[in-house]
Amino acid sequence: MEKLLRLFTEHPESVGESYLEHMINALRFAIVLLCLTLAGIVHSVFPFFFEKTVSNGIKDLNRILEDRFDI
Repeated sequence: MEKLLRLFTEHPESVGESYLEHMINALRFAIVLLCLTLAGIVHSVFPFFFEKTVSNGIKDLNRILEDRFDI
């Protein structure tokens, strides 16, 4: 049972988070990435919409990761 628990806690602990904190942060990133994907799809058909949304969004996410983990 302890081995199974370690599967859920080892990585979050390695980045200084609890399991719940890691789940919330990962879900937040996933939702933002999903929204950026949808904006990119719309932009591919209508290039006058969301002209800088995806690139700015990715830069913002990268900044957040760099600040959190001192990459």
